[in-house]
Amino acid sequence: MKIYKLKVKTKNQIYNIIIGTNILKYFSKILKNNKINFNKCLLIIDNNIPKKILEKIKFSLKNKKKYTYIFNSSEINKNQKKVNEILNILLKNNFHRNDYLISIGGGITGDVASFAASIYKRGINFINVPTTLLAQVDSSIGGKTGINSNYGKNLIGTFYQPKLVVSDTDFLKSLSKREITCGYAEILKHSLIKNNKLFNFLENNAYKILKLKKNFVEKAIYESCLIKKKIIEKDEREKNLRKVLNLGHTFGHAYEATKNYSKKLNHGEAVLLGIANASKFSYKKNYINKLDYKRIVEHYNKLKLPLKINKFFSRKDLHKIIAFMQKDKKNNNNKINLILLKKIGKTVHNLQFSRDQIYKFLKKELIN
Repeated sequence: MKIYKLKVKTKNQIYNIIIGTNILKYFSKILKNNKINFNKCLLIIDNNIPKKILEKIKFSLKNKKKYTYIFNSSEINKNQKKVNEILNILLKNNFHRNDYLISIGGGITGDVASFAASIYKRGINFINVPTTLLAQVDSSIGGKTGINSNYGKNLIGTFYQPKLVVSDTDFLKSLSKREITCGYAEILKHSLIKNNKLFNFLENNAYKILKLKKNFVEKAIYESCLIKKKIIEKDEREKNLRKVLNLGHTFGHAYEATKNYSKKLNHGEAVLLGIANASKFSYKKNYINKLDYKRIVEHYNKLKLPLKINKFFSRKDLHKIIAFMQKDKKNNNNKINLILLKKIGKTVHNLQFSRDQIYKFLKKELIN
């Protein structure tokens, strides 16, 4: 059994990311190896988790006092009300800061659970067990927590690092093709912002990754996590370098919000559309050359990834999209902050554009 291990070192925390297949049956041993010991824990469990895998975790924790909270994972439930329900369980059962809150689920579950952990008694120990490809390569790493509001996505949150991340690829077998594609969006993003060699690997092996071929998907997860690890170690709180991780997200978050977080367009699909837009905008603004831009488009077409926003939106949605882009948390004035590509593997950040520039660009995209 091969296990990948990464050590993340930030100013506030040092923790390991463990990646492997069928490793959760050794969860108790993994905790021990990482010097984690506790008597009491609260399991925040995504309602989509297969019972067989969940039983492995519970059995491995048979000597611990366990409380459970089943979370109905959706963007609509990513709110303060659900956080309060978690806090009430912790308060009612007199959890101490040396006890543990353990999230077992996708990115939404992890975001809500980690936010609750960060504000309970100013911080209770937190372990993340991401169960989707999207969460394993992105949201489980780096300490961002967040919930949504009527004003936009993830506008309420904290930075709070976990004590441990355990990614078992066995969970991925229960995911739909659409959900796997969502996770692939973030792997693709990481290759575009920091690693041309990873993009080459994706060009040659994308089908094997999407079909969850063991060695290929584990390598893709590891390489993706390695990129994010290096970035957050240099910039934990998104003051400068970490902003590159938002490639496509200013567009993508606005698309999600415009659709009212509908299942018609999930997070990964919105990010893929956003990356496509950011890539084309980069080309239009003469940052990225034609050859690199063409490779990105060809990769989208080969895998039939969502590329055109006019398949999801019409001209009447344009003002709403722009309004949500202006509310993005990365903006500090009336202009819209975008991460663009200089080439595959390198970005240009801290770029600001006017509302009219983005409006004209998206207007053409909605016509074409």
